[in-house]
Amino acid sequence: MSLSPRVMLLVDADNVSADVIEQAVERTLAEHGAVHVRRAYCNAEMAQKQQSLFKRLSIRPMVNLSAGKNSTDIALAVDAIDLVIAERPDVVVLVSSDSDFAPLVIRLREKGCRVCGIGQQGKTGEETVAIYDSFVDLQHHSSSSKAAVARPAARQAAKAEPAPKPAPKPAAKRTARAPRRTKAEAPAPAPRAPVLPDDVLHILDAVAELGMGNKVELNVAAERLRAAKLLGKSASSPKLFKKYPELFLLTPEKTPNKVQYIGPMPA
Repeated sequence: MSLSPRVMLLVDADNVSADVIEQAVERTLAEHGAVHVRRAYCNAEMAQKQQSLFKRLSIRPMVNLSAGKNSTDIALAVDAIDLVIAERPDVVVLVSSDSDFAPLVIRLREKGCRVCGIGQQGKTGEETVAIYDSFVDLQHHSSSSKAAVARPAARQAAKAEPAPKPAPKPAAKRTARAPRRTKAEAPAPAPRAPVLPDDVLHILDAVAELGMGNKVELNVAAERLRAAKLLGKSASSPKLFKKYPELFLLTPEKTPNKVQYIGPMPA
């Protein structure tokens, strides 16, 4: 009787959206039958935001308090090596679209593990897919699509039917003339959601945390934008965000290192 493989799932929670994390757990369980080690690496703000998700999926959050470039990736890589030596898993599943994990994947494979990758569709480059034994891209499902479907129907129902014209009254003496009725004013149409530029929609799709209203490190945002081919290798991410000052807020003002989306949610 063959034993089921021991499986370890490590999530770069700063890199993929919440629904992709949930899909990754479900897919790994369906493929291997069990996930023995489940950890998600993220900053304190993300850990607080996704607390209910981690609890529901039995994922242990590994909070990274450092704010340096790639600090969460480094924490994941160091922990992965320690876990592989201590737990001896047969399969390691890395949930991230980041290509920086190539050295870690090679080292884990040298330790005798099969290394599988799960990324978010639209954020994963070809060079990332090639380093894993297998790789799957999962699609990010936005809740705004349901609202977009329902919105036209609601707008159509909000339109008032024109009031019927009153029946003509018989002529009367001028001295006893009744005051004329005024037509009921039609309700004002519902305001339309503002149309965002395509560049902004692509940015929000590439950096999912911005669409959630979170503050994101500029270096993290730049990495995602370059992976999505929205920013050149030597181009400046602050310059890109400053094209839309009414939609993106850079902080602190003098030497910004974080960006936040402050515009309306896309329809």
